[in-house]
Amino acid sequence: MKANEDNFVDLIRKRREEGILYVIETYGGLLKSIVGKRLFASPDRIEECMNDIFLGIWQNIGSFDPDRGSFVNWAAGVARLEAIDTLRKIQREHNTVSLEDMEIPEEDKTLLALTEQELSKETEEILSCLSPKDQELFRRIFLEEEEPEAAGSRLGISRDNVYVRIFRGKKKIRSKFGERKRA
Repeated sequence: MKANEDNFVDLIRKRREEGILYVIETYGGLLKSIVGKRLFASPDRIEECMNDIFLGIWQNIGSFDPDRGSFVNWAAGVARLEAIDTLRKIQREHNTVSLEDMEIPEEDKTLLALTEQELSKETEEILSCLSPKDQELFRRIFLEEEEPEAAGSRLGISRDNVYVRIFRGKKKIRSKFGERKRA
């Protein structure tokens, strides 16, 4: 059976190749212009998108309703959606970077050592106003991130006394170095 304007939709529904060939010949130029407007930056992907459009028409012909609109409008909608999907695929490909292509900077060990040394000097200077036992308590709690109760029990200080020492120690440090203003 030869496909024409009156029977090509029925031929596609019956899975006859003549129907889709008629669509390609008759509406291919229009559909390609719709795709070309969206994929102008990736002309190498237009043919792939066109193939996906014709496959979409072939597979989804059951959703075409002649009472709701013309075939050409429906096919144009399929083309627009497929072009948008192709654009999204292209975007994902461009946003994806393989681990082999990434350059991971190495740490500057001398800079890291100098920074740690400076921080250590500052810390010792700040803690110098405290008693040796309080200095050790502050190191364990604030530098080694030990729980206050655990640090206190290792140093032979009761739980309540730990919090009193922390409070008084912070107060001494603030009075000696002044409370820094927060930005």
